[in-house]
Amino acid sequence: MTVDQSHSEDRLQETARAMADLASVVVRAVTDRRGMSFTAASALARLEREGPARLTALAAAEGVTQPSMTQLVQRLERQALALRIDDPQDGRVTLVAITDTGREVLAERRQERDDRLAALLSSLPEEEQHALATAMRTALPLVQQMLLQDGTQQPPLLEQHSTGSER
Repeated sequence: MTVDQSHSEDRLQETARAMADLASVVVRAVTDRRGMSFTAASALARLEREGPARLTALAAAEGVTQPSMTQLVQRLERQALALRIDDPQDGRVTLVAITDTGREVLAERRQERDDRLAALLSSLPEEEQHALATAMRTALPLVQQMLLQDGTQQPPLLEQHSTGSER
């Protein structure tokens, strides 16, 4: 390996570490730990994004066991955030779907998250706010592209959100 290749690999590792650290810090800072677990919110968001799913498929997509997902879905049903429906293609199959209440709860959580981040951003000098907005407009499409090309993940949390001053 040449010195240039080694330097390039070091830069990639440094960038990867910085991206992971950034994601971790932001998630910890804005996650609402009251009332709903991260897994519950993630499963609901997946149902909202991808539509009704078999419980086994939902468990696999969320990286939890089927018994754990069964318990989670039961809690979501008791809270009227999800419900089980018949599969229109196969009446023997039951699917899990998000309810309108579930959509409302997710929208409220997203708004609270965005409000928390906006409050944190407002503490920065305007020049740094603009620099961060520019970095996000650059990074988001690149990360989406990387995940899609990788093929191992769909871009679940990478919704199209405005990061500039057009809001």
